[in-house]
Order: sequence, then structure tokens, then C-alpha cells
Amino acid sequence: MSSDATKGDRIRELMATEGDAVAENTRGFNEGRIESTGRLDGYEELKADARDIKEDAIGRLPELIERVRESVEANGGTVYVADDAADANRYITELTAEECDADRLVKSKSMTSEEIEVNEALEAEGVEVVETDLGEWVLQLADEAPSHIVAPAIHKSREGISELFAERFDLDDPPETAEELTMFARERLGELVEDADVGMTGANFIAADSGTMLLVTSEGNARKSVTATDTHVAVAGVEKIVPTVEEFAPFVELIGRSGTGQDVTSYISTLTPPVDSPVPDFQADDEPLADGSGDDRDFHLVLIDNGRMAMREDEQLKETLYCIRCSACSNACGNFQSVGGHAFGGETYSGGIATGWEAGIEGLDTAAEFNDLCTGCSRCVPACPVDIDIPWINTVVRDRINRGEADPSQTDWMFEELVPDEEPAGLDLSTRIVGNYETLAKLGSLTAPVANRLTDAGPVRAIVERVAGIDRRRDLPEFASEPLVDWFEARGGAAVPRDEAAREAVLYPDTATNYVDVDRGKAAVRALEALDVHVRVPDLPGSGRPPLSQGMIATAESAAEDVYAGLAAHVDADRDVVVIEPSDLAMFRSEYEKFLPEASHERLAEASYDVMEYVFGLLENGGDPAALRAPAEGTGPVAAGKRVAYHPHCQGRTIGVSEHATAVMEALGYDVRVSDTECCGMAGSFGYKEDYYELSMDVGEPIREQFGDTDRTVVAAGTSCTEQIDALLGDAPMHPVELVAPRE
Repeated sequence: MSSDATKGDRIRELMATEGDAVAENTRGFNEGRIESTGRLDGYEELKADARDIKEDAIGRLPELIERVRESVEANGGTVYVADDAADANRYITELTAEECDADRLVKSKSMTSEEIEVNEALEAEGVEVVETDLGEWVLQLADEAPSHIVAPAIHKSREGISELFAERFDLDDPPETAEELTMFARERLGELVEDADVGMTGANFIAADSGTMLLVTSEGNARKSVTATDTHVAVAGVEKIVPTVEEFAPFVELIGRSGTGQDVTSYISTLTPPVDSPVPDFQADDEPLADGSGDDRDFHLVLIDNGRMAMREDEQLKETLYCIRCSACSNACGNFQSVGGHAFGGETYSGGIATGWEAGIEGLDTAAEFNDLCTGCSRCVPACPVDIDIPWINTVVRDRINRGEADPSQTDWMFEELVPDEEPAGLDLSTRIVGNYETLAKLGSLTAPVANRLTDAGPVRAIVERVAGIDRRRDLPEFASEPLVDWFEARGGAAVPRDEAAREAVLYPDTATNYVDVDRGKAAVRALEALDVHVRVPDLPGSGRPPLSQGMIATAESAAEDVYAGLAAHVDADRDVVVIEPSDLAMFRSEYEKFLPEASHERLAEASYDVMEYVFGLLENGGDPAALRAPAEGTGPVAAGKRVAYHPHCQGRTIGVSEHATAVMEALGYDVRVSDTECCGMAGSFGYKEDYYELSMDVGEPIREQFGDTDRTVVAAGTSCTEQIDALLGDAPMHPVELVAPRE
């Protein structure tokens, strides 16, 4: 690719060349994870145990490093703690090339060895390095980097591998089927392993009390690398240490299920090296192995710091060290499914967790190259077997990138005066515009419909695309001339008197509902009042979701404080807080934990409800379903028929509220078909950006495939989902509350 190619060009190239293979494999892994963990008793308890073990181990890491040193040395091995990649490679090359005088080293799969680029260091000293993992060997032959933490060649098709083998080995009749390709590789690699001098592995976990290593592989190649050679070098990050062998247990249950959907990974090996099996002599076929000796075996454990101890002291990045490298965050991610790790990744690591790893190991510049591909949709959060808050890590790094790149000389002073926020002067203009969407929405509403006509004009869209990076192919929101708050006040406030009401609730006027999609706000008021709720719609600030999505943490925190100040009196008065936009409810229940005092966050989180969750609760507690709108035959301006196609919001799924809409609709007699895909691809502002437009649409393609020719009424809970489905299907869906609310 030319040096002036944009990020969007690179994404489009990878979507065209690797996207189909990545999508097929990652979606298969993700479906397998859901099925496998669904069969596992006590899954959430196992996740909690795994997180506790990692949290404890990282907290005690200096102590555990010394303990593992004592254990390995007592077993007859050697431990070397390397400060960085150069230090590790110096030790390994001196051992291999000089002390062992090795001609060939065989390796099992190890992301840590990829991180330190040990292959290149060894080859520079004349040592041939052979990857024994099939995927890694394919990439070695192709001279390519891994695109996935667990399945490094996931972007390669079977046909592509066949062509590669034909080219590299000058084959007239290359293997074609998966079985033929595997057998060909096994035979070639078997010959190379037999003549190797040194074997190298990684380590999934290391027990400090005994020096025992847990190795999890799909092909058993780690065992071959260890037993076929007399010198074993294990390379592992210091974060791989846990106190005891007993603590391997939850990880054995979780790692395969999380990564590839396997109940148990093909090969699970526990080794306490140096192993005591005799070293085989492959040339003496008639000599029993038992006649050899294991006393000649040599073992070296190279523990890598390379920024990890600094990450341990960084409260925002520390959770990255809990990662067990399972790749669940990659497989669950809509963007990763479309482009893979060659776009959504850095020097070594890929997927959602890669931002934390690359920021801690390589630096912010590397993380900045792909950090925007995390949209904060939160699909990865329930997938992670150790409950790492991956979106928050990505947001923190985005904030640091923003502050590191701030240029006070940038000529955006006029915009700063227009929308003052808590961020440094010179913050990227596009970031600041998107992060201050609430201010733009207020201005748009005040000047509608003129603003709507202007923003739809071709010349204006061209300028917006050039200045703010908003793709001109996207329809921009049309602002309402009368915000929801003003409409509610003009109608005279609540229609259900307080002393006659079953409940009292504050309907939170989120930015999108208040200034753009006012009709869903009106529908929410009608639905709640039909169920005898005294409704209030106070004038409240935005939740801070747009600035948070841009990594503008200080501005988001300020918004959280303002929202809580506006809602505290209502919570004190035992009023329920009802939220229409799922991403705003996720702020209240999740992200506000980072911004508010613990007691304040808990009070607001416990008092807040998704609007359909609230309707469900009212019906469950005696509300009259007849007060709401049941299915009607034929079509109408608001709702149509009995059959519904429902796409839940990704963050609504994560916080566990999306199923309430399904339950309410079914209780009223609707036939509901729920979307199979977890993310529509729009993800707030992400789908508006010029570099990501095609990717956003590609992520949403499964929705088009499922609902594109449906005769069902399409409903979706989130603003972003509504906009994306409109673009995908050519018809804007309604919010579920619009479906069930009584007509005006």
C-alpha cells in the first residue's frame, strides 16, 4: 500500500482480502463459546474464581516471581527475568547459538515470543527457527504476522494455504483438503523436529509453588518441542504466574470454551521441567527410549517484564494483566469479525484487549493506530472469562492519546468558545465535535428546520466530511423544533395526578430523544401514563456518552456529576428513573461507577430502569396489559400487524435489559423474532466516520440478511441501531415503546 493510503483504505483492503475468512471463523468461534459456556454449570462462578486468582497473583507478583525462581532452580532449571525484549533475546541467543551451538530451534505457539521477536533475533545469529503450530508455520512460510491471538492464520483460506504450499515447495499436485494440508504439514514438520537442537514453548500458566507449567494447545506441538530436544526454553510474561497448581483448574475449564468454543482444548499438558523422560535418538529406531536418560535435559524459563511491572502500577491498565489470551474479545467483536487483527491490532496483540497490551508494551503511538476500532459496544465484556472491563481500558487509552496529541496551536479556538469542555486546547477537531454532540443538538433544534436543510446540502456535507470526517453517505439526524422537555411542559405536565398514580417516575430526556427522536419520548410518556404512572420530564443534561466514546473522560465525568446533581432529588423522593436510550442507561449502571462516589452510583443505578424493563415490571406487578396496544391487522402509521422483527441494543444486552422488550411484546400477543447478531455496526458516532463507513455497513450485513426482506414490523431500541437499520433496510424501525404505547 502506498505511504499516503488512509486508514480507511487499509480497512477496505483487508475487508476485501481477508474479511470473509475472518468472519466465518470468528463467528463460528463466538457461537461455539455461547453454546459451550451455556452447557457449563457454574460458569459465572468459575469466571469469578478465575478473576480472583489473577487479581491476587498480580497483586503479589514480585513475591511470586521469586517463589517460581526458587521452585524451578530446585527442580534443576534456570530462571531469567528479562527487563525487555532486547534483554530476553540476548539471553536466548547466547544460550542457543553459543552455549548449545544449535543449528535449529523448534517452537510451539507463543504470543510472548512474537512480542519480543525472538525468531528474528535467533535467525540473525544463524539459528534456524521452525514454528510447529500449523497456523504459525503457514504464516512463517508466507512471511506474515498473526491476525488472531489463538488462531494466527484465521485470515487464510484453505485454497490460499494450498497455493502457498505449492509455491514454497514447488508442488505439481499440492494438497487441497483440510486433511491433506494437515498431513502434509505434519510430515514436513516431523522431519524438522527430529533434527532440532532446542525446543521453545510459551506457557499459559506457571505455578509458583512447584514450577509446573500449564500448556494448552490444539495440536500437541508443545509436547513435541519439549520432548524431542534436550534443551527446553520457555518464554512467558511475568503475568502468567499463579500461586499453585490447584489454581489452574478454572482456567482449564474456561480457556478453550472462551477461545474456540471447545469444551476441552485438544491438548492440556502440565509439565514440571526439566522433564525426566529420556531424549529420543531418532536415528536409532531399534533402541528403546527407556535405555536413554533424562538427566541430560536442560530447562530455562525466561520471564518477560517488557512494561508489565509498570502496567501493574497503572490502575487503569492493570486489568490487562488479568488477560489469559483466549481471544474471546476478538471473536465477539463485530469490527474484528470484519477486518481481523491485521487492522484491529498492533505490533503483536489484536482485538479489544490489544489496546491495553500495546499501550503498555509498545506505547500510545502503536495503540493509537487501531484504538478507534473499539466502539465501546461492550459485546466483549460478558465474553471475557476474567471479566476485564475492556471498553474502559480502550477509553482510558483513547483519552491519553487525545492528551498526548493535543496541539495548542491548532486553529479550533472558535469551536472551543462555542462548546467549552474539560479537554485540553488543541484536541482533534473531529473528536471535539462528536464529543460535544449535545451542544450541536441544542443548536440544531433551536434553528430547525433551517439547520436540517443546511446539513443535508451537498456543499455543506462535503465540508463536514473534510473537517470532521463525517461521511457524506450517512444521513444526518433531523432535529426537532420542539424538544421533548418543551413538549411535555406545553401539554401541562403529567396527565396522571400524583395522588392517583401507582408509581412516580422521571423520564430521562437523553440527547437523542429530547432533540431528535421526540416521538419515542412521547410514546414512552403515553405508555407509562397508561399504566398509571405519574411522569415527570425535567430538563437534564446529556449522560456524557458521546464524549466518553471519544475518550474525553474529563468531559464525561463532568456530565456524570451534572446528571447526578439533577437526579439526586428525584431519587431521594423515591421516584424511579426511566431511560429510553440503552447506552445512557449503561452509563448510569456501569460507567458512572468510575465517575461518582460509590454510594451515589449505587443509588442511581438501583433507581434506573430501561423503559421496556419498567413497563415489564409494571405489568408483572398488576398493570393492565389492555391499557397498551395489542397487535392490529394490517398496517398503520405507527405499528403494523402481529409479526415483529426486533434488534436489541448491544449495551442493552450487556446490562441485561434487552429481553424485557421481547417479554412485553410477547405478553401483548406479538410474534417476535429477535435478531441473531449482537451489533448493528453503527456504534454511536463510529458509523458516521469516513474511514469506517464501509466497515460499519459490513458489520451490519447479517441484519440485512436476516431482516432485509421481512414482512415483519422492525423495532430497535437504540438511536444508533435505528439509524443503521434505516441505512441497511431503507426503512427506519421504531422503538419498542412506540409499538406498544397507546396511540395519541
